Amino acid sequence: MPSPIISLQNVSKLYGFGDATTIALDEVSLNIGAGEFVGVMGPSGCGKSTLMNIIGLLDRPTHGEYNLRRRSVARLRAGQRAKARRDTVGFIFQSSNLLPRMTVLENVALPLAYKGLTLGRRLRQAENMLERVGLQDRQYYYPPQLSGGQIQSAAIARALVNDPDIIIADEPTGNLDSESSRLVMELLSEVHKTGRTILFVTHNPELTRYATRVVYMHDGSIIHDEPTSLGEVAATARRVMYSIPETTEEDDLAGVSIIMHTMPSAEHKLEAPKPKAAKKKRTTKKAKRSRA
Repeated sequence: MPSPIISLQNVSKLYGFGDATTIALDEVSLNIGAGEFVGVMGPSGCGKSTLMNIIGLLDRPTHGEYNLRRRSVARLRAGQRAKARRDTVGFIFQSSNLLPRMTVLENVALPLAYKGLTLGRRLRQAENMLERVGLQDRQYYYPPQLSGGQIQSAAIARALVNDPDIIIADEPTGNLDSESSRLVMELLSEVHKTGRTILFVTHNPELTRYATRVVYMHDGSIIHDEPTSLGEVAATARRVMYSIPETTEEDDLAGVSIIMHTMPSAEHKLEAPKPKAAKKKRTTKKAKRSRA
């Protein structure tokens, strides 16, 4: 079996000290081969983003060993880490992190500045990348002028412009509607077909259809790791979607429909009769006036 491109052995990440210590990662071991499309799932605060930051060399593990392309990188100096990150990893974030006062073309070309390329060459490479993601007609727009899906497509172009081996996408569809989410995941799927290794964090079980493998985290640990078939929701993710395995999406929607029809409307709630206690109080005063 070929050596994994990413290998973590008993990696832990701790924040704080003493009684205030928080364990973000708890002795995580994970091997990822070249060309895998790995989804990472788990509840908020389970350590998904911390794991991505360590794999992407944005953070250091407190304990454990991390080998990237068979090279130990856990204890690299800052300059060495920056170079390894620049040459190996492309990032896509939930908020895209595009600079609003730079054009889409300038945003995509920005990572190339750290390679010392001339401005003309940077812009040509960025233009070619924008064409690949279908944004060649938006290259002179500014990020606020784009839709959510277009912004993330530009972020993908920026992540690819350095020709990295690994793409890390941390909730890339978290702020998008279903149509834009599909656009972004289809783009990542096309990138995966070029042989790149992709890791993406998601809360949406439906997006595991694009993965070849899904890793599940809880309380800083990996609790389950399963291979998946492209085009199918991962088995464990499906159980997250439907507590009873036999339940279908149609049943789920039908149940929602019934609930909506049986619930009283907002208008009906507003026109509800006043409490009986208030009615009794008025009756009592009326009775007193009558006796008087």
